Amino acid sequence: MTNQDVAEKLREVFNLMQLAGENRFRAIAFDRAAQTIEGLNEDILTHIDNDTLTDIKGIGKSIAEDIKAFHKTGTMPVLESLKEKVPAGLIEWLNISGLGPKNIAKIHQELGITEIKELKEACQSGAVAQLPGLGQKSAEKILKSIEYLETFGERARLDQALENAEPIFEFVKTLNGVQKCEIAGSLRRFRETIGDIDIIAAAEEQHRDNIFNAFTSHELVVEILGRGDTKSSVRTGNGRQVDLRIVKPAEYPAALMYFTGSKEHNIVMRQRARERGMALNEYGLFMLKEKETDFDQPVETSSEEEIYQKLGLNFVLPEHREDRGEFEFYAENKTMELVSTSDIRGVIHAHSTWSDGKYSIRQMAEACIERGYEYLGISDHSRTAAYAGGLTIDDVKQQWDEIDDLNERIKSSGKDFRILKGTESDILGDGSLDYPDVILEGFDFVIASVHSGLEMPREKMMERFRRAIENPYTTMIGHPTGRLLLRRDGSNIDLNQIIAWAAERGVAIEVNASPWRLDLDWRYGNIAKETGLLTSINPDAHSIEGIDDIRYGVMVARKAMFEPARVLNTKSVIEFERWLKGRREV
Repeated sequence: MTNQDVAEKLREVFNLMQLAGENRFRAIAFDRAAQTIEGLNEDILTHIDNDTLTDIKGIGKSIAEDIKAFHKTGTMPVLESLKEKVPAGLIEWLNISGLGPKNIAKIHQELGITEIKELKEACQSGAVAQLPGLGQKSAEKILKSIEYLETFGERARLDQALENAEPIFEFVKTLNGVQKCEIAGSLRRFRETIGDIDIIAAAEEQHRDNIFNAFTSHELVVEILGRGDTKSSVRTGNGRQVDLRIVKPAEYPAALMYFTGSKEHNIVMRQRARERGMALNEYGLFMLKEKETDFDQPVETSSEEEIYQKLGLNFVLPEHREDRGEFEFYAENKTMELVSTSDIRGVIHAHSTWSDGKYSIRQMAEACIERGYEYLGISDHSRTAAYAGGLTIDDVKQQWDEIDDLNERIKSSGKDFRILKGTESDILGDGSLDYPDVILEGFDFVIASVHSGLEMPREKMMERFRRAIENPYTTMIGHPTGRLLLRRDGSNIDLNQIIAWAAERGVAIEVNASPWRLDLDWRYGNIAKETGLLTSINPDAHSIEGIDDIRYGVMVARKAMFEPARVLNTKSVIEFERWLKGRREV
C-alpha cells in the first residue's frame, strides 16, 4: 500500500460525500488529508506500524482509523457506507470531465436522474441548461465529455495498461513449460491508449492447462471471462481485460507478429508475402500452391526477424508497425537511431511547492540526483495560473534566490548537479507570455503553454501559437494540443503548421510524458523528422513519483522517431546551457 493508494481512497470518500450531501467541512477534511499524504516525505506504512498517524497534521483520529482499516481490509467502512447511499450510476458520472461532485448532486436532485444515458438525454433536451449555475455552455461540455467517454470508455492509458500487463507478464514467463513470452497488441506498439491487453506465450500442449490455471489464479484477477484450448481471458480489479494465448513454439514468431499488429501493418505484410509466392497468417509463413496457402509447405522461421527478412525487410520495431512509412524505411535501413531512457540526462518541466507541486525544490532535486540525472529544470506556473498557485514577480525573484542558494549547497557538497531556473508561462489569449521581458530574461528557459481558452476558434488559436513561438524568450512549447487522454480532446489547431513554425525558429515542442497527455502526439513524428524539430521529453512532474513518467515519454518519442540528437535533455548540463545561451544570442 503506497501513499498514493491511501490518497486516492481518501479522495474517493471526499467525492462520494459531496454526492451524498454530507457535511461540507467533513468532506473537505478527507480532501485535505489526501493532499497531506501525497506530500509526505516518509512512507505512510511507517506511521501505521508506529501508530503515529495522528501526528500528521490534518489526520484526526477518525481518518486515522479509516486508513488503518484500508490497510487491514483493502477498504474503508465510511467508503462502503457512502456507496450504499449513492446510486452506482452517479458514481460513474465522476468519470465525466468537467462535471464535479457539486453539479452531479445538483443535477441528480433537480432532475431525479442517475444514469449517464439519462444525463445525455437531459443535456440534449435542454433540461440541464435550464438549471441555475449551469447553462447551455455547461450542457454542451458535459455532452461532449459523455460522447468522448462512450468512445474511449473501454480503453486505458498507457501507464494503466502497463500497471496490469507487466506483473502478469513477468509471472507468466517464469511458469514451467513457457519457452517464450511477450506482451503483444497495441501495448507493445506503445499506443497512448490501450484496449484489451494481449500476452503471447510459446509452450507445448501438455503444459497449457497448468499455465492457464496459474494465469487465471493470479492475484490481480477478479473474474475469469473465458477459457479455451489456446486462449484464456480474465478481468483485473480495475476492469482491464487480459488475454493469454498459448501457441506452439514453431507458431510463436508469426503469432507474436500477428497479435502485435497493427491491422494496417499486417495487411501490407500479407500483401508482401503473396507478392513473393507465400502466405502469412497467425500460424506462420507458408508457400502458395495455385494461389492457396499450402500448409504442408511451411517456410521455416525461428523469429520475427526471419519473417521480415523473408519478405524483403529488416526487422521493424514494434512501435513503428502502423503503416506510416516504416516499410519504405526498413526496406533500405537496418536500424533507426532512437532515443532511449538511458540517454536522458536531465529533468525539465517539473513543479514544486512554489506552485502546485507536492515537494520542495530541494526534495525534487534530491530525487533527481538519486535517479542519476545531472540537472533539474524547475518550471512552476506563471502568475495568470492562479488556480495552480502561479508565481507573482516577487515570488519569481525569491525562487531564484532559493535556487542560487541550493546550487551553492549542492556544489559545496561535491555533487555534480545543477538546478535551472525556468517557468511554465501561460500563453495569454493574444499570444504574449505571462511576464514582462525583464523577468523572462532572467529565466534559463521558458516553457510556453496554453492552459485556458482551449476551445478558441482555430484561426485565433493559431495566431496565439505563432506569436508565442516568435517570442525570443520562448524555449519550447508545452503540451501543444492541451488534450487529456480519455477525458477531453485537444484544441482545434494545425499542428503541422505549428511544428513548421517552431522548427524554423529553433523552438522545441516537448513530448509531455504525463500519461494523461503524451503530447506531442506520435502521429506527427514524420513532419517533426522532416523539419528537424527539436523536443524535450518532459515529465511535467508535480511530485517525485511523477519524475518517472519520463519512461512513457520515451516510448512516445521512439514511436515518433526522435533520435537522441533532437532531444534536448539528452544533452549534458553544460551542453544544454550552451544551447540555451546560443538561442538568446540569435
